[in-house]
Amino acid sequence: MGRAGEESRVSFDAQCDLAAVVYGAADDPDRLIAGFAADLRRSGRRPVGVVQLGRSCRAENPRLGVVVLPDGEVVRLAPHEATFAAGCRLDPDRLAGLACRLAAAIEDGADLVIINRFGRSEAEGKGLIDLIPQALAADIPVLIAVPERRFAAWIRFSEGMNVRLACRRDALDRWWLSVTGLARRRGGAGTFCEFAK
Repeated sequence: MGRAGEESRVSFDAQCDLAAVVYGAADDPDRLIAGFAADLRRSGRRPVGVVQLGRSCRAENPRLGVVVLPDGEVVRLAPHEATFAAGCRLDPDRLAGLACRLAAAIEDGADLVIINRFGRSEAEGKGLIDLIPQALAADIPVLIAVPERRFAAWIRFSEGMNVRLACRRDALDRWWLSVTGLARRRGGAGTFCEFAK
């Protein structure tokens, strides 16, 4: 994985279909995105990516993991020896393997790429961050969960060229309708900003 500012950089523009579900301590972005992805699959769409299981390694089950889309396999990202007191220590080999697997899945075609978090690894240019430029270069919309405390770093990474979504299903659905063109076909507005007004 490249460091931010090097090979993972992408030129963002106002047309890129990149959305951040920004969440606070009381929100549950994983449940929201998992439900959205399940509905996309039921409608015949192919979401590719990961949805996080658990909010942190300091939870009841400290083995942080993700559900891999589209197949639904659970992959643990923290080593088994991670403890409640130590917090998250993601296994870099597991994370790199997952990134390669998802890159191949994107190459096979996707309707949406879902990145579970803009976390510490992604803010440092590691983790799954290289999937974003790959997806956008292939004209595939990207959805990512961003904690409020990292939103400033996310804006720097995306150069401000993204849509900020509230952690609510109606906001997610409006964005999806705009990027898939359904809003325009129904006689609605042509851009998300116009559609969301």
